Amino acid sequence: MTTVHHEGLDLPALHRFLVDSGIAVDGELRAHLISGGKSNLTYGIVDDTSRWVLRRPPTAGLTPSAHDVAREYRITSALVDSGVPVARPVALCEDDAVMGAPFTVVEHVEGRVVRSRSDLDALSDDEIDACIGELVRVLGGLHDVDYVAAGLGGFGRPDGYVARQVKLWASQWERVRTRELPDLERLHARLAESIPESPAPTIVHGDYRIDNTILDPTDTGRVAAVVDWELSTLGDPNTDLALMCVYRNAALDDVLGFDAAWTSPRLPSADDLVQRYATVTGRDVPHRDFYLALANFKLAVISEGINHRWRVGATVGDGFDKAAEAVPVLVAAGLAAIDGAAS
Repeated sequence: MTTVHHEGLDLPALHRFLVDSGIAVDGELRAHLISGGKSNLTYGIVDDTSRWVLRRPPTAGLTPSAHDVAREYRITSALVDSGVPVARPVALCEDDAVMGAPFTVVEHVEGRVVRSRSDLDALSDDEIDACIGELVRVLGGLHDVDYVAAGLGGFGRPDGYVARQVKLWASQWERVRTRELPDLERLHARLAESIPESPAPTIVHGDYRIDNTILDPTDTGRVAAVVDWELSTLGDPNTDLALMCVYRNAALDDVLGFDAAWTSPRLPSADDLVQRYATVTGRDVPHRDFYLALANFKLAVISEGINHRWRVGATVGDGFDKAAEAVPVLVAAGLAAIDGAAS
């Protein structure tokens, strides 16, 4: 059995867990890092015949609701036959004694991940347009899933979802903040006093953009799998749409630590994305400025969480040192949006 060290990953323990779970393992396990902990740690796992993906929380600096791999496992299991493309779940381990934290194993999905600006620049304008159309269609399809029929009736508490989101991300700020930021406190107060009535609840992904999907390897107009479901729940679909739009802010480059595909000027504007979604789904998008302000607030707190983990040495890989710079930029954008909502 290999003894190569990977942060947060014990391959001999994983081998025992897979075998004990009835999953065939052919030869020794090998691993490579896919994502180093801006959200969860994600590893590609292979033996001599099979390929899987393993996800587990970062090793420190956690925000409680932001790294829930059991949540990912439950929702992807429910969505396997829903028409929303997901990686098929293989196993869930909730016993911290196995590897220090819960983790999930899913099937490897062959495809293309468009993560960086250079990845996007390999695509033609027509391929990008087809991809955006598919991303919007898949998001709308997710919001159309009958979550009760899918067995997710108790997955979340959709009543009061937006109010709880405002409260949740404020409390997470208190957990991870590394400085005083009065404007963030002001944004939180403005959000708390401006909560609109929500539409009928849907499944919410919570982190939807191009690099949280795997595209078909030969057709960028087809999503092979939507990934990174750790923030999913039942709630207000407008929060998914708004966050997808806010991710177009160039500050996302600092959050992710590289020139992100989703911030490229080759992609449609936030206004365009909203219009496409409304056209595809037939849904109204009221109170848009409020939802944009909330999305900026959420991303600002997530950015500070990344900064916190980097400062305490709990990140794996590179590109974490600029996340702090995104926080005031996102807060300012959130205030500008909420001011627009009030005017």
